[in-house]
Amino acid sequence: MAHPTQLGLQDAASPVMEELLHFHDHALMIVFLISTLVLYIIVAMVSTKLTNKYILDSQEIEIIWTILPAVILILIALPSLRILYLMDEINDPHITIKAMGHQWYWSYEYTDYEDLGFDSYMIPTQDLTPGQFRLLEADHRMVVPLDSPVRVLVSAEDVLHSWAVPALGVKMDAVPGRLNQTAFVTSRPGVFYGQCSEICGANHSFMPIVVEVVPLEHFENWSSFMLQDA
Repeated sequence: MAHPTQLGLQDAASPVMEELLHFHDHALMIVFLISTLVLYIIVAMVSTKLTNKYILDSQEIEIIWTILPAVILILIALPSLRILYLMDEINDPHITIKAMGHQWYWSYEYTDYEDLGFDSYMIPTQDLTPGQFRLLEADHRMVVPLDSPVRVLVSAEDVLHSWAVPALGVKMDAVPGRLNQTAFVTSRPGVFYGQCSEICGANHSFMPIVVEVVPLEHFENWSSFMLQDA
C-alpha cells in the first residue's frame, strides 16, 4: 500500500499493474528527454548572441520538428493500446464477484455460489486494533484466490461510485442501472487496499475496498465457512 512521502506508484500485485508501471516509466523517460531538450534550446537561445541564417529559414528543420513528434507519439501510443487491450481481455474467469456501491459502503456477491454475499463497512477509528489502517479497514474483506482470473461486475444502487484498487491496476466506475465489468489476476498473496474514487457524497472518503488474496485451499475453506455461517 502507499506510504507517506511516496513519489511513485504502489508495488504491483497483478500482471496488468506491472505493465502499467513499465509504461509509466517509459512515458516518463520520454517526457524527461523532451523537457531536457526544450530547456537546452531555451538556454541556448537566451544566452547566445550568434544568429545562424540557415536556422531562420530551413526546410530540413521544419521536416524534423514535424516528423519527430509524430514518432514520439507512436512510441507512446503503441504500448498504451497494448495495455488497454490487456485490461479489457477477460478469458474464462474462475470466479465472478458482483460489487455494488451504496451510500456509503460496498456489498459483494459471489455469483458462483448460491448464498455467498455480504456488506463491507469501514471500521470506525475507535474500533481499530493495533496495526490496522485508519479509513482503509473494512469489517468484511473481499477474499479472492491466488493466481486465478477474477471478474468483477461493478454497479451502484444510488449514485455514482468507483471501485478502485491501485495495487491491482483496477479502477471501474459504478453507475446506477449499468453493469460494468473488469478483471484481474493476482500474482502474490496479501491484503490490498483501495477506496471509492468517485466523489459520491458526504461520506465519500469512508467507503474503503479491501481485497485479501489467499491460496486456493484457504479460499475454499473461507467460502465453506461463510456459507455455513449464512
